[in-house]
Amino acid sequence: MISIAPFVTFINHLLAQEGWAKNKLLPHAGKIACIDLQTMQLRLKVAPDGLLESAAANELAQVTIYVKLSDLPLIAQNRERAFSYVKIEGDADFANTISHLSQNLRWEAEEDLSKLFGDVAAVRMVGFAKSLHQTALETHQKIQENLAEYFLEENPMLVRPQAVQGFSTEVNKTRDDVERLIKRIEKLERMRG
Repeated sequence: MISIAPFVTFINHLLAQEGWAKNKLLPHAGKIACIDLQTMQLRLKVAPDGLLESAAANELAQVTIYVKLSDLPLIAQNRERAFSYVKIEGDADFANTISHLSQNLRWEAEEDLSKLFGDVAAVRMVGFAKSLHQTALETHQKIQENLAEYFLEENPMLVRPQAVQGFSTEVNKTRDDVERLIKRIEKLERMRG
């Protein structure tokens, strides 16, 4: 079984940095949230101080959040819409609090790194990480564009929507022309016969 202690420690670190977040959880002290990831469950209990602790498997969860593993990349990509990808059962107020925290709780990496390496190094490290992330996104976009161009132009395995629409229009026009021709032929046959 995988230990969730590092996850709990990290979330508690974020909660400790943001007083508003701990205060938001205080009314839910003693409540348990179960995050069901299909292959495993994360069971978290709100402690009396507003931080989190692991909850036992036999304790009843007030909120269960069902997450499909296939949706994790979408959730990570857009935290603001994360809760639109999950199914929630239980205490609505507690679920709203969790949703609010998931959207607004941020890790201040620069602040943590400055304690270890100093302010200047922390600023540079975070700047480098952001630059690296942006480069990765741009590279991903360029690869997608190049693959699309290859499969559309050089090795046509895909068809542009405009080409499909144009082909569909031509097929409809040809069908109508054939139907008119059939009617003319039938009319000529009736006149002859």
